[in-house]
Amino acid sequence: MDYLIPILLFVGLGLLAGVLLTVFSRVFAVEQDERAVQVREALPGANCGACGYAGCDAYAEAVAKGARTNACIPGGDAVSRKLSAIMGTAYADVVEQAAAVRCNGSCGVAQAKYEYAGEMSCAACARLYGGQGSCPSGCVGLGDCVKVCPFGAIAVKDGVAVVDRARCTGCGLCAAACPKGIIEVFDATQKVEALCSGVLGAKATMAACKAGCIGCKKCERACPNGAIRVEANHAVIDHEKCTGCGICADGCPTHCIHIL
Repeated sequence: MDYLIPILLFVGLGLLAGVLLTVFSRVFAVEQDERAVQVREALPGANCGACGYAGCDAYAEAVAKGARTNACIPGGDAVSRKLSAIMGTAYADVVEQAAAVRCNGSCGVAQAKYEYAGEMSCAACARLYGGQGSCPSGCVGLGDCVKVCPFGAIAVKDGVAVVDRARCTGCGLCAAACPKGIIEVFDATQKVEALCSGVLGAKATMAACKAGCIGCKKCERACPNGAIRVEANHAVIDHEKCTGCGICADGCPTHCIHIL
């Protein structure tokens, strides 16, 4: 009998709390736009932020409030069409993008300055004298970019991260994860890229990596469209001017310009 009153009190308090929670949930409920729910279901769920919003939930809310429907780069044209249909707006094409790792220093051509035995992380290794490679701008090759890619579009091969363009959606997560900042995201129609970010100059570059850009400017002089120039001792391609002719790649003495 002594336990009955406390038990009844706890039961009564539990029932009261349940009733109050039910009432409060209905009184203070925030109405959700049904279109936002439909938009969220249509998105790929990568939460990459390529749309400019903090994940798919935020983008779905923004679309329901009038944001453009073609900002989901991983979803491409298919998702853009779905969102346009949900919102009752005109379809807008998505400019597909892809990433490229601007490093050509594979194990056979790049030199190491020490043997790293720490945490298997590019960010961790880069904090130790800029990484294990002799080139300060070279790929660390421990796969931080691989770990963040939700599409399996990037892998480390022979010591260098390489992008599989067939899988790449251009979300940019790999670029954000790279401690060296050597992953570039650009228009997927672009097929030519200078895969070197080195800034050492010709002599020092050849000592560190035999496949690095030596800043000879042969590509710059050969390009008929003025789409490539040498800046800070390495070639940089202006993708808006590049037509993909490949003349620069054909004449590159270290073969650091690639047709992707």
